[in-house]
Amino acid sequence: MPSVSWHRSLRKGALMRARHLLITAIVAATFGAAASSAAAWSGGGGGSPARVNIVVSPGKTPPKPSGNTYYYKTIQEAVNEATSGDWVLIEPGTYHEKPVHYENPKRLAGVEVTSAQSGIWIRGMDRNKVIVDGQKEAGNGIEIYKANNVWVENLTVKNYDQSEECGDEACGNDIWWNGGSESGKIGAEGWYGSYLTAYDTGLLGGYGIFTNNEINGSWNNIYASGFNDSGMYLGACQNCKARISNATMENNALGYSGSNAGGSLVIEKSNFINNSAGIVPNSENPGDGPPPQDGECGRENVEHPSPTPEIKSTKIPRCTIIRYNVIANNNNLSAPAVGRGPEGIWGTGLVLPGDYADLVEQNVIYGNVNNGIVGLEYPNPFPPGPETIFFQLAGNKISGNLLLHNGYNPTYKGNQFAGDVTLTGGYSQLFGSPEPSQSVNNCVSSNWLFDATFPKNIEGTWGCQNNTTPIPGYGGIGSEGLPESVEYLLQLKGESEARHSVGQPAPPPQQTMPNPCEGVPANPLCPKA
Repeated sequence: MPSVSWHRSLRKGALMRARHLLITAIVAATFGAAASSAAAWSGGGGGSPARVNIVVSPGKTPPKPSGNTYYYKTIQEAVNEATSGDWVLIEPGTYHEKPVHYENPKRLAGVEVTSAQSGIWIRGMDRNKVIVDGQKEAGNGIEIYKANNVWVENLTVKNYDQSEECGDEACGNDIWWNGGSESGKIGAEGWYGSYLTAYDTGLLGGYGIFTNNEINGSWNNIYASGFNDSGMYLGACQNCKARISNATMENNALGYSGSNAGGSLVIEKSNFINNSAGIVPNSENPGDGPPPQDGECGRENVEHPSPTPEIKSTKIPRCTIIRYNVIANNNNLSAPAVGRGPEGIWGTGLVLPGDYADLVEQNVIYGNVNNGIVGLEYPNPFPPGPETIFFQLAGNKISGNLLLHNGYNPTYKGNQFAGDVTLTGGYSQLFGSPEPSQSVNNCVSSNWLFDATFPKNIEGTWGCQNNTTPIPGYGGIGSEGLPESVEYLLQLKGESEARHSVGQPAPPPQQTMPNPCEGVPANPLCPKA
């Protein structure tokens, strides 16, 4: 594939027109049919629930109960009276659900859903007009704690923030399916979200839409912006059994973050635009264990999986798949950011820190100022110490992607690590790893490449036509006595930490659920349901 930066010789206007036409044509030809046939997930069905709890618009007097229908002034009151199979329907309005402290474990949430409410639906009647507003208070917006099979749909949550007053309680998550944070085990299953908007206009929103320590779930038609960690996060599931589709993540530190999330997991047909970095699935230690991030199929059958698995061939089945996405212009250094770990690699579309056996295919990745894709060995914690795990980069496949106009940052002009695709490894032993590097059998084939790659012959020696591929290397020792690739990545991290963050703008209205009465028992809001 071509690697000469032919477009740099064009005038800027011609470049923009040519890039737009090329991307439009390829997206339409390659992904259009699949995207247009995607059906919206609705939580309806599964039998008629016993009751419908309607949350009336603020200032409205609740009517008297009638039949299976009951009325409440707050979302929390309606949730408290719901049990499996029940519906909570929310009329248009702005709801100030003030965060309340919960014990065992300590939590701080505006709306708390517990195991007593497993199996309920929470649905707004209009995505853009049902707003749960945290008003920049410390806490979480809607938290679903160790509850199975809970749907949250068709509403907006905004401005629930982090704060020192939270103490040991995790705060700043707008919508959170929490299966047991930091427990190291799966605590719930069945998490479903669709037609959701989460955003923060300040600097202290942590995560927009969040799931951890749970399996069996999906997000569809979701949006998040303005978060200092990630717009959406999925973590702590060795075999997540999850699908994320039709998402738009913009103006966040990270669009997607996924620590130790792997197995059967698909991220598809989504947009990751104007974040500091677009998509970052990563191995992590000690947070959100057990590690690693591993896309191999079938590892759920291993009772005690190794945190550093050995991938013996490029010809392996992969079940963590990143496909049909647009990953563009992730250069936003005005977005809020925590500035730690691999998140510091700004200006990059897709970052793979210590990832195993992921499949990255048929994405459009363009306009990322430093790197289109970068994969790396990841000693974590770093700098290395007694608790460090030396995560390798192994068994990943990058195939059939269009990469265009990446790595054009003038600061790194001519730097061997900036460009379309960069894979680095082989340096863990320099940091004290007790084992030889196993960053092998990554492969790259059939991509459209127009800018530099590292290694240079990435679709030859590292092509997927090979049964095995070697360690990609790190380019030598740099002026600071570290591997040159590590010095490059640390410099990007330093630039990220030196940013001047500002609050990001509130988003425009997003697509609302076409029929919010779908699947709902007949009630005054949905008389024909």
